[in-house]
Amino acid sequence: MINQEKEKAFINLRNVVKRFEGQGGVFTALDGINLNISSGEYVAIVGKSGSGKTTLLNMISGIDRPTSGEIIIGNRLIQSLTESQMAVWRGINIGVVFQFFQLLPTLTVLENVMLPMDFCNTFPLKERKRRALLLLKKVGVEEQADKFPSSLSGGEQQRVAIARALANEPQIIAADEPTGNLDSRTAEMVFEIFDGLVEEGKTVILITHDRDVVKRVKRCITLADGRIIDDIPVNKEAIGNSREVL
Repeated sequence: MINQEKEKAFINLRNVVKRFEGQGGVFTALDGINLNISSGEYVAIVGKSGSGKTTLLNMISGIDRPTSGEIIIGNRLIQSLTESQMAVWRGINIGVVFQFFQLLPTLTVLENVMLPMDFCNTFPLKERKRRALLLLKKVGVEEQADKFPSSLSGGEQQRVAIARALANEPQIIAADEPTGNLDSRTAEMVFEIFDGLVEEGKTVILITHDRDVVKRVKRCITLADGRIIDDIPVNKEAIGNSREVL
């Protein structure tokens, strides 16, 4: 078992390449990515479909491994971890939020939020329910605690998914199109939660097609054909460039 210490949210990708083999041959999803993300940054990753956005986020979160290159978070070379070590490391250090929520339908909302704590054994048993309820309150759905996910709206499910991502108090939040299935009003509520997490010192990395998000983050990274073609602080120029690829 790896040391269950939280890593500093410093992310360093060095010449990362990711290739997939299929019936049509070899496809290069990421082609020599070099990227540094500092602790507390608020970052949007944008690009057309197939540009490599999700693959890049999967590299950072340890969901997938590079074909070559290095991924260092804190002082840890994460691809050196075994699968079981990686699962525990990710559960402690990175909160992942998906477009389609991925809540377990047979568990209540409360049980879904407690699950990462149970898996990583990060909090004493007697504290887990209380912490889960506090997180549900933080995202505004504490009254749904005893319901099953199927009875919640899409926006409510996504807020539960964010609470679950925060369960082990990770320093990094990685979100892949977190508002892709939500209406604009609900999406705004979800983005306000992310804004608040950055104010608390979390590192938040969002994949998005939402132009309004580009206006609120501090840095915009644009991918095309598996390469970084722009990496700039957000200003009027950044917003204008990003519109071409959203």
